[in-house]
Amino acid sequence: NIFFLTNREQKFLIIDQLKEIDFKYNKNLIFEPVAKNTAPAIALGMKYLNDKCDLDENEVIFVTPSDHIINPVEKFLEYLKIASEVALDGYIVTFGIIPDKPETGYGYIKKGSELNGNSFLVEKFVEKPDLENAKIYFESNEYFWNSGMFAFTYKTMKKAFESHAKDINEFFKLGFEDFTENFNKMPKISIDYAVMEKVENAAVLPLSLKWSDIGSWDSVYEFLEKDENNNVKKGNIISKNTKNSMFLVNNRLVSTIGIDDVLVVETDDAILISKKGEAQKVKNIVEELGDNDITNFHTTVNRPWGSFKVLEEEKRYKIKKISVYPGEKLSLQMHYHRSEHWVVVKGTAKVTIGDKEMFVHENESIYVPKSTNHRLENPGKIPLEIIEVQVGEYVGEDDIVRFEDSYGRS
Repeated sequence: NIFFLTNREQKFLIIDQLKEIDFKYNKNLIFEPVAKNTAPAIALGMKYLNDKCDLDENEVIFVTPSDHIINPVEKFLEYLKIASEVALDGYIVTFGIIPDKPETGYGYIKKGSELNGNSFLVEKFVEKPDLENAKIYFESNEYFWNSGMFAFTYKTMKKAFESHAKDINEFFKLGFEDFTENFNKMPKISIDYAVMEKVENAAVLPLSLKWSDIGSWDSVYEFLEKDENNNVKKGNIISKNTKNSMFLVNNRLVSTIGIDDVLVVETDDAILISKKGEAQKVKNIVEELGDNDITNFHTTVNRPWGSFKVLEEEKRYKIKKISVYPGEKLSLQMHYHRSEHWVVVKGTAKVTIGDKEMFVHENESIYVPKSTNHRLENPGKIPLEIIEVQVGEYVGEDDIVRFEDSYGRS
């Protein structure tokens, strides 16, 4: 009974990742039409389970972000059993991590009176502190890191929405489809602000294990293997007199001389260089970039049939590498402003152009004229890879008319 809830824009990426681990997701995917933070997201998940999965109101729901590192897993599962028992007693359980150092990157939870031998009432939630306050919290043994994980019954959380988040609770009167259709009208608010800081039945379960939310490149550095100079080096790197740094490199050769405490992350479309301890401010850079192609589109784009990667692009042409999963096919489509040349570099392609079908093998090519219906399929047992060259007066991704599609996009 594992369900995945994410923004609709991440749909095909999530499906690809689930295929990688051979997870039979069936009806286990829930998609937010827009990002509205954790309170509306949790409400959407609850509504889905109630309407589509016949959830009993006294069943325990466990909510967790997807990007945590938790070790050992067996110990965490024992904590989940304890949390379930506390939740069945009518509490909304939040999981607090026993800190091993003063940390300014996490919010904190202060424990109140003891409920049983394992959990406590929540006295208060605290925002990410400065270093001085983080040291006070750490030394007091009264505070835990806020992990963002929760356990509760449907009945308990629904009552909390009714009492403290009426603007969200109103949507529960709708059916799931109408709930989703009106999702954009919800307030953008976290579950902490909407509910947890207001209820009297919030409990905290302290966890003593290895945990990180991988919320910054600094936390990535902490978890990766280091060399004799305390450096993390992934990729083509030459370093001289360099210590306590991380280099995650995709394609370029990166050379360093005489630096310390630096993070370098290189991708196809951008490079981040930051002093350690400052990497969480990358969100400020994203805000400054605003709404443009750099922030909205990665060079590799996931699709339900596979993915494509833009290798080069100019005003009148674009070159892509397209990968198609075995047994999958692109939509039957047409472009008004561009023609396309396809060269097969791996596998066998089944190609439809107009009313003709043909097979194209490795080191063979085919031409797709402008304004002509066409489709690409992979009938084989291995991934199909082609190089596509688009030429025309406009090569934007929105110059596409779909006539037929296996994934409901036509």
